[in-house]
Amino acid sequence: MSLTSSNPDIVIVGSGFFGLTVAERCATELDLKVLVIERRSHLGGNAYSEREPETGIEVHKYGAHLFHTSNERVWEYVNRFTSFTGYQHRVFAKYADQVYSFPMNLGLISQFFGRYFTPDEARALIAEQASEIRTEDATNLEEKAISLIGRPLYEAFVKGYTAKQWQTDPTELSADIITRLPVRYTFDNRYFNDKYEGLPVDGYTAWLERMADHPNIEVVLETDFLADGVAEQFKGRVPVVYTGPVDEYFDNSEGRLSWRTVDLTAEVKDVDDFQGCAVMNYNDADVPFTRIHEFKHFHPERTYLPGKTVIVHEYSRFATEDDEPYYPINTAEDRAKLLRYRDLAEQEPMVLFGGRLGTYKYLDMHMAIASALSMFDNKLKPHFVDGAELKSGGVDA
Repeated sequence: MSLTSSNPDIVIVGSGFFGLTVAERCATELDLKVLVIERRSHLGGNAYSEREPETGIEVHKYGAHLFHTSNERVWEYVNRFTSFTGYQHRVFAKYADQVYSFPMNLGLISQFFGRYFTPDEARALIAEQASEIRTEDATNLEEKAISLIGRPLYEAFVKGYTAKQWQTDPTELSADIITRLPVRYTFDNRYFNDKYEGLPVDGYTAWLERMADHPNIEVVLETDFLADGVAEQFKGRVPVVYTGPVDEYFDNSEGRLSWRTVDLTAEVKDVDDFQGCAVMNYNDADVPFTRIHEFKHFHPERTYLPGKTVIVHEYSRFATEDDEPYYPINTAEDRAKLLRYRDLAEQEPMVLFGGRLGTYKYLDMHMAIASALSMFDNKLKPHFVDGAELKSGGVDA
């Protein structure tokens, strides 16, 4: 497949938030001709959303996306393309036929232990229960978690959920996986602590399409940059920003990086309201899925068809070669491979690696946008405006 007729100044591989932010900045601020190459049949990466045809309810196709940030520059930037609702994310956790507000807070502690605790009483209780194991002595995830929150809360809200997420007994998982388990000693049940939070009023796809809606931006869908000789048409000729899997770019020459993925099964229910909230975690080990999303609760301001709702069960597992990678597992072996891929990346001619897949880092949306703005400021703009050498790499951007 030949794409050279478009004669771009820069090529962006992948149309998620990282790729589209770079594309928009290059087109708008530098008046560059930008070619965006996307393997899927739609732009937007994992943030893509679409209306469920029977109900009209907007569903996030690749799992729930909740926008939040305390970064003033990112907030100003995203508001150029969408306005946001006042949605504040709140999660609930079901365990042993009871539902608790989550993350762990005074409400959960008081409910779980059967009486009201003042903040100081709750701190003392958790400290006493956590004293069973010293954090510095923890040799696996289970011991680390117990050293942070105590055994009762660990066994109820962490053990079963973690085992389902990782398909591995927590005693066989590294203690490094968790650095902290937050407990709020207030009744605040907001999931995020950021200054700004909300959902795009018209949905994620409308937001993403506005970012790409520039006369200098051409988007080519259903095209694999690494297949059919596409990469060879551009590498070394124009700058390339690659946001696909870094190991895949190098044909897994240093070994495949390990990821977790999720399976999502959507279902239309003939009820107005299935669970009363947007996200319900299922912490019991004998329940096979990790959580259920009910998408009409993300946009309560919208008018919906009565008597119908859409729920999505989410299952977590290790990703195989044909799966969509979601979360980097990041073992010591993975980190060693990544260092070797960084060395290879620096040798590529005018290729920058970015985004969640290109850096092998879990990036929230605001983090991906901030990273893309940084790449534009520090690497691309100096190259195109001042003629600075474009040093390849950026896997750790």
